[in-house]
Amino acid sequence: MRANVRIFGLSLAVFVLDQIAKAIIRSSMELYASLQVIGNFFRITYVENPGMAFGLQLGNNVFFTVFALLAGIAITYYLLQLPQTQRLARLALALVLGGALGNLLDRLLSGKVVDFLDFEFFDIHVPAFSFLFVKFPGYELDRWPVFNVADIAVTIGMFLLLGYILFEKEPTQAPAADGEMVR
Repeated sequence: MRANVRIFGLSLAVFVLDQIAKAIIRSSMELYASLQVIGNFFRITYVENPGMAFGLQLGNNVFFTVFALLAGIAITYYLLQLPQTQRLARLALALVLGGALGNLLDRLLSGKVVDFLDFEFFDIHVPAFSFLFVKFPGYELDRWPVFNVADIAVTIGMFLLLGYILFEKEPTQAPAADGEMVR
């Protein structure tokens, strides 16, 4: 029980931190305004994103809202089902849950997610090419897409979950008294 309180407390902390940061941005900046923090490398830029992560538009707002709601329910269910010994998986899901709920609240209240963390990491240039009779137009990204605290939590949570899935070992097997292997 205490482990569930702690893990859901982490989700709540991510959610609250995300909402406080977004409230500060909404109340102190004009939409599309940008403040340099570390030159052009890091800026605080207030944008509202009606799409999904990185500004992708793959559906409408109702789709994203319903998807986030169902994902939140599923993550909560799995968090309650996972044994407390699977700490990394629980940590990962708690981060994803807190971030998903932070962005979900934005979608429910305004139909858009507030983003403000603006970094210049590296440029991405993928030239146009053809593969198996399909022509790809290419892609250029001169500045990293603007994101928020919730996006950071979801991204870290997903990387931790991927690491858990790829590298978590099954429990070691111990021999039983009669020589059979027991899990």
